[in-house]
Parts: sequence; structure tokens; C-alpha cells
Amino acid sequence: MKKKKWFTGLAATMTLAMVLTGCGSAGKDEGKQGGGAPKQGDKPAQMVIATGGTSGTYSPLGGSMAQIISNKVGIPTNAQTTNASVENMRLIKDGSVDFAFTQGDIADYASKGTQMFKDKGAIKNLKVIASLYNETVQIVVPANSPIKTVADLKGKKVSVGSAGSGTEANAQQILEVYGLKFDDLKVQRLSFAESTSGLKDGTLDAAFQTAGIPTSAVSELGATKGVRVLNVDADQAKKLIEKYPYYSSVTIPAKTYTGQNEEVKTVAVKSMLVARGELGEKVVYDVTKAIFENLDTLGNVHAKGKEIKLEKALEGVSLELHPGAAKYFNEKGVKK
Repeated sequence: MKKKKWFTGLAATMTLAMVLTGCGSAGKDEGKQGGGAPKQGDKPAQMVIATGGTSGTYSPLGGSMAQIISNKVGIPTNAQTTNASVENMRLIKDGSVDFAFTQGDIADYASKGTQMFKDKGAIKNLKVIASLYNETVQIVVPANSPIKTVADLKGKKVSVGSAGSGTEANAQQILEVYGLKFDDLKVQRLSFAESTSGLKDGTLDAAFQTAGIPTSAVSELGATKGVRVLNVDADQAKKLIEKYPYYSSVTIPAKTYTGQNEEVKTVAVKSMLVARGELGEKVVYDVTKAIFENLDTLGNVHAKGKEIKLEKALEGVSLELHPGAAKYFNEKGVKK
């Protein structure tokens, strides 16, 4: 009887060990199998797209892309709500997601281990699918502000975006080409909504906001006090683009916001769709093809979807394309 109990206990222990070992393997393989999903040959059984907050642009576009991929590629795909660009890069790194939305500059920092990725190191498995649309750097002041140029920000109370955000890095780089540093300003690190409140009540003089236009926080200010957006002068824009090639020159049309009566020359970074490099070439080729052959669907979901164009898919791309995406664009004659 004792012998039987001993054998039963040993068997239970071995079973538990096998279960624990299996769990450990799932964690290690997570970065190779779409967040731990089982594979069917080289084809993941399911995939995940990291997007952003539900009130932003990434979320609806990501949801639509997930549906397109599920229907056209035949791999069930889900859109995951996140804190957007910076978090999305970390999710790609640890294999929790297969695709992600991000700003092009954030992707550049992630791949090189700079800015907000300096402490954790470069993300090596990051590959680009395509550029999507412009995320415009807007330097916002109330319509009646005496501030006329970026140089006038010296000594002023300026929000440069949330700490560790892409907007903060954009602000630092633009000020740099004007010969200014954060130390030359009375810097505050506030969200878009907090910045708008500060501009309304006079506790702020100006705010940097990087987003697709029209940006709701800027529209809100325009509807109350009126708003102006400062120009980034051509010479400074050229210096910026030469040093940081993920920027491009853009124009904000007049009347985009209440009180903004003239067009504004500024710069933008691209929003991008990226993938983890471990995904197979055929899967990414099929996904890229499905997205770019169903752009009308994206345009119906969100106005920014109408700005996604095949011929502009490689604008502002400073990183390596995933081989699957590169194959599709080569077939279509699209080059950097």
C-alpha cells in the first residue's frame, strides 16, 4: 500500500513538472508565435495589432485592418487597445503582438535604443510595413498671443508634451535647430488636454502637439479663444530633416482651426505600421497586399484612412522593411 502511494505521488510530481515546463516554453516562444498562439506550419493561428487609445486614430484604423486581415488573409486577427507608440514598440520587442502602429520617429528611437529607449536598449526585431499618414508637429498659441516665431518661445511657459513622449522629443529637436534648449524655456510636460486647459486659462504661453490634423485639442482651443500655429521656417526645417530624416515638410491649410486664417508651414513625422521581424515573409506579404488593396475600407472608417496611399507607403521610412512588405512594394514599383 505504501509503495502504491509513493508511486502515485511520484507520478503526480512528474505531471506537475511537465505542466510547469510547458508553461515556461510557451513564454519563451511567445515572441515567435503571435503572442503565444499556436502555429499552423509557418502560418500563425492568430495575430494581434497594437493600436492606441479608443479616442485616437490608431484604434479605429487598427480595428479595420484586423478585419481586413482576418477576411482576406484567413488568419484571425484582433486589434488591441494600448497607450500607443512607445508601449507598442515594447510589445513588439517581447512578442506580445505581431503588428503595431507607431510614429516613425518613435520607431527610429526604438531601433537604435535612443531617447526613451536608452535604458532598455535597442529593439532588434522591429521591421517596417509602411508609412500611413502624417502626424503633424503643431506649435500652438492663442490667437491673440504676442509670440510670432519659434525663437520667441525663449523664456516662455511652454508645454512640450507628456514626459517621455514623442512630442517631447519633437519639441527638443525643433528647438535645437533654432539654437534653443529646454533650459531656455519654462518647460512643462503636459498632455494635450492639459496643455489646452493651460492655454485657455493663461498658465501656458504655448504648447507642442504632434498628431494628425485637425487635432481635437487644438480645435477646442480654436473654438474658445481662437488659435494660431507657428511656422517652422524653411531653413530650420531643412536642417531638421537633414539631421533627422524621419521628418518631412508639410502645410496646414488655412482655416483648419478657428482663428488660424493663414496656411502654416511646419514639419511632420509619419505614422507607421510595423511588424515583429520573426513573422514569415509570406504572411507579411499577404498582410501588406490585403491592406493596400482595401484602402477604400480604411477611408470609410476614418478620415485619416483616406490619406494612406500606395505611392506614399515608403515616405519617411528610415528603418529596414520587413522582407514580405519589401516584396510587395517591389512588385508594385514603389521605392523609397
